[in-house]
Amino acid sequence: MACRRGNVGGMKGMMQSLIVSALAWMSLALPALPAAEAPLRAGVATADITPAGPYPMSGYYFERLSTGTKDPLHAKALVLRQGDTAAAIICCDLIVIASDLTDVVREAVERETGIPGANVCLAATHTHTGPDYTKELFQFVTGRKPTGAAAERMPYVPRLIDGLVAAVKQADRAATEVTVTAGNALQETPVSFNRRFLMKDGSVRTWAKIDTPGAIRPAGPIDAQIGVVRFDDAGGKPRGLLSSFALHLDTVGGTEYSADFPFFIEREIRDALGGGVVSLFGNGCCGNINHVDPTKSEANKTDFIGSSIGRSIVAGLPALVPVEAPRLQVRTATVDVPILDATPEQVAAAKKLLGEIKAGAKPDFLAHVDAYRRLIIDNLRHDIDQEESLEWLGWGLSKKLAGSGNTMPLGVQVITLGRDVAVVAFPGESFVEHGLAIKNASPFRTTLVVELANHGETIYVPTRAASVGGGYETTNTTVAPGAGELMVEACVRLLQEAAEAIP
Repeated sequence: MACRRGNVGGMKGMMQSLIVSALAWMSLALPALPAAEAPLRAGVATADITPAGPYPMSGYYFERLSTGTKDPLHAKALVLRQGDTAAAIICCDLIVIASDLTDVVREAVERETGIPGANVCLAATHTHTGPDYTKELFQFVTGRKPTGAAAERMPYVPRLIDGLVAAVKQADRAATEVTVTAGNALQETPVSFNRRFLMKDGSVRTWAKIDTPGAIRPAGPIDAQIGVVRFDDAGGKPRGLLSSFALHLDTVGGTEYSADFPFFIEREIRDALGGGVVSLFGNGCCGNINHVDPTKSEANKTDFIGSSIGRSIVAGLPALVPVEAPRLQVRTATVDVPILDATPEQVAAAKKLLGEIKAGAKPDFLAHVDAYRRLIIDNLRHDIDQEESLEWLGWGLSKKLAGSGNTMPLGVQVITLGRDVAVVAFPGESFVEHGLAIKNASPFRTTLVVELANHGETIYVPTRAASVGGGYETTNTTVAPGAGELMVEACVRLLQEAAEAIP
């Protein structure tokens, strides 16, 4: 499987594929480093991306329309500029970032700000109380008219795209010389738990509890570390704070729009630093982490979770360390990620089951999940009739990735500041072990790994070992075992190269 770095330069090295015994050439490009004396400038901005009126909501395997707004959905942009180097991070209150959305926004940002599209990172917080926009997006980028529930309402996707681009433009205009401090806070109050349990028969069950018959123990770790990067202007006024914590955003439920617990994180930060500061939250690798304590009968509530994380961040602010030489680098690589198979027999069975579900059948939940993802896999691998795909799929349609074949090209990014800070953009709902592996291997003092960045078509990204045990997450993935490890290796190589390039 090839890992292609998006830069200039010659071929460098070869890497043994984790999936098949094949050699893959790797080309290396060293981005131009900004002059050491050039000041780092940063700007932040927020755009409201809450749909107007009822609109399909994301998160579950049935359609539900919004009935109101509990708290608004936002796109929050951070723009960094130093010399000729520029980057943008957009944290979005969305369940996923479709590759088509990444392409459209990157093109517009580059055209309107000059920030290279490859240096723009879009990350979804993964709120399950946001808009289910992906079917309308596919229709938009392919020139089709919206159908279904979205067709009866004002188009949302053009407004979403405009909001994301506007946030970057506003942040760019607001960019000013900044000082940066960074470090890690610790979430000591338990709010995150590994949701996969090892059973006595050797299998793994998702959403089990301590007292579930046959349960032995959680099947993996959590990550209690909160990565924090703070940006203050020349007068010492806090402008923006980027944080990352590994916890699945599905704590609200219902049919009202909500940004979930990051809304309460921002309230705590603003109470401490002032109402003008923008809190950007990038979810850490949390595909196997949720908020349900397996030893208790009731789950923690949204406000408790967000306020607790926010207080942990605030408590850690005095310990943040100044970034003395914040030399800005942006590096990218494209990884050819192996896709699972969907045989004609599996596709036919999936359509049959989904047809029965439309008629009112209520099958086993994992059978429903498997049927849906088989059609997504079929769409990703083969050049099939998209009109027929529209009959079955909402999420999973992709202009960019349809017909990719055995692998799909997914990008990973690292944005670094000197020797002290790295932000890693990782596709999909990745298991916490992947984020821990990247952070443990990173040569940077503070490393934030942000999942669901730029591409979501993987759905979950389990570890190779977890793929053997089963469970919901391994049923709900489009990628072959070892795909996550390929992307981890690419991220670590980018971090190493960024560190090596600093004098």
